[in-house]
This record gives sequence, C-alpha cells and structure tokens, in this order.
Amino acid sequence: MRSFEVGESIARRDVHRSGRVWSEQALRVIDDTDQALITACAPGAQVRWPALYARARAEDDRSVRTEAFDALATGEWQLADAVWQETELVLWKPPETWFSVNAFYIPDEERDGGRRLRNWYVNFERPTIRNPGGFDTFDLAVDLLVAPDLTSWHWKDEDEYAHLRRLGVITDTEHHAVNAARGQALAMIAQHTGVFADAERWAVWRWDPAWPAPTWV
Repeated sequence: MRSFEVGESIARRDVHRSGRVWSEQALRVIDDTDQALITACAPGAQVRWPALYARARAEDDRSVRTEAFDALATGEWQLADAVWQETELVLWKPPETWFSVNAFYIPDEERDGGRRLRNWYVNFERPTIRNPGGFDTFDLAVDLLVAPDLTSWHWKDEDEYAHLRRLGVITDTEHHAVNAARGQALAMIAQHTGVFADAERWAVWRWDPAWPAPTWV
C-alpha cells in the first residue's frame, strides 16, 4: 500500500467485524513514516457518526450512547452526516499498535485567534489496516486522558468498555491486547518516549491556515 502525501485528505474509518462502517472522519496528512502515520483534523471537517451517537452528543445523554452500543452489537445502526467542531486534533497512529495518541487544541482566551493544547488522549483501538483512501481501525471504547504536561492522567469510559465486553463486541483476544497496550501507553508517558519525546514541540503545533478543513468528497 502506498504512503500518503503530506497535505493529502484521507478518511479514518471505524469498521466493525461485520465489515460495516461504524464511523468515518476526514483527516489531513501531516507525515507518513515507518514510525507513525500522523494526521490532523480541524473544525468543519467531514464526519459520519452512528445516528444514536450523534443524538447522544446533541442531548449530552450518555444513556443514548449505551443504546448506540446495543445497536452495534445487533448490527442495526444508521450513520448520520456531521462536521467536526470546536477542537483541532493531531492523531499519531504507529503501525500495529492497539492505540493512537491524540492531541486536542482549543482556542486560547489570552491570545486573539490563538490555540493551546487542551490535553493528550490515548484512544485504544484495533491496529490500522490501510486502504487507498485512508485507513480502517475500530475504537475499543476505553481511553486514557492525559494532562498537557504529562504529569497526570486518568482512565475514561471504563463502563462503556465493560458494556462492550458483555455484549461480545470486544473479544477476549482484543481484551488481552488492550491490557498489554495500556501498559505500553503508560510507559511511553512515564518515559517520554514515542510521540511524547516531542511533547513540547507538539504542544505548540498549529493547523496550517493554507489547508481547508479535510473532506473525502
């Protein structure tokens, strides 16, 4: 499979074992190396969510997210078109790892038009499978929320991870892989290795204003 060009617009897809797309997000390529595929997203980017998940976001109702996961288990879900809002995002996806590392940037009230790093976010997911238009993975629910200076962290959505385990969406094999990946991610944070070796440089990253928000159309 070819490497992606810097500035190219590609799609990250979450694909269930049935082969159906669970979500899709347009990203723009920052770099593509043997170490990681690095992409970015900005407000206005094209996305598709499960309709129930979109409703949960709109209503700020986590119980509807549970309904969305139940629909995932039965294979009965519909996708809704949407756009990425508010945050800029950089996503590092090393090959064959069971997680991606994400950095979220928000407006900086002390700087007119400026941005600041809000937090790091380790998203546990299946290893990447590339395709001509981007890459496929699948979000495995549990996440690690990390402070900008890497001094503190906490787990997020453990309840949803447990629910997906009960539903059989996350298999025993995947569970063991996630457990190993948890330790790998924590070690990277503690030792400032991988992407965290360049944490200070990425903390001041900014979206290239010459790039429009990514789409796959």
